[in-house]
Amino acid sequence: MRVVIMGCGRVGSELSLNLLAADHEVVVIDKDPEAFYRYPPGEGARNVVGLGFDRDTMEEAGIKDADAFVAVSSGDNSNIVSARVALERYHVPKVIARIYDPRRAEIYERLNIPTVATTKWGVKQIQLMLFHDRQEVRESLGGGDLVRLRVPVPDHMVGKPANTLNVEGKILVVGVSRGGGGFIPTAESTLQEGDYLAVVMSKDGLGLIDELLAPPQEHH
Repeated sequence: MRVVIMGCGRVGSELSLNLLAADHEVVVIDKDPEAFYRYPPGEGARNVVGLGFDRDTMEEAGIKDADAFVAVSSGDNSNIVSARVALERYHVPKVIARIYDPRRAEIYERLNIPTVATTKWGVKQIQLMLFHDRQEVRESLGGGDLVRLRVPVPDHMVGKPANTLNVEGKILVVGVSRGGGGFIPTAESTLQEGDYLAVVMSKDGLGLIDELLAPPQEHH
């Protein structure tokens, strides 16, 4: 995976080091050249000096071929502007932005940009978003012990009860988005094509929800 990171602070540096250790290609953008010395992004990362939302800078960083763009600079405005450019102009498959002001999370969500609040497990949550395609992580709860996901209903679950995904103590479907509206499911609620589920789960439920969402294996 080729990841462009905007912001070489503590989070950007740690994320870069973790991605490099997993053999991913990393480019880090920061407007301050000294940032690369204060928080080294690791040997193998390519450093680009410039504004992360400037198109020339983004293209120098290889945004046209990027698999993901992560905005973790110190400014909410810079993060949202660069994230929008990456998503809307360059159509980067995965775009993630960090926010300091949680009141802005709703704005990001309307723009279809997953966000990470400034928490101690921000790097871990960003990696969770980068490498799990099936569900979209919306936020962390309980200091990071819980996550809220937005899950598209797969074809094989259409017609099944909404609580099919529930696993006691690990996974709970708390809402269903349908046709521009939404509701809290009851035991009688069934899933329809095009539905999205709001799911709250513990961190150790991630592998389990992958299994539940996977289509059933055909037996020959």
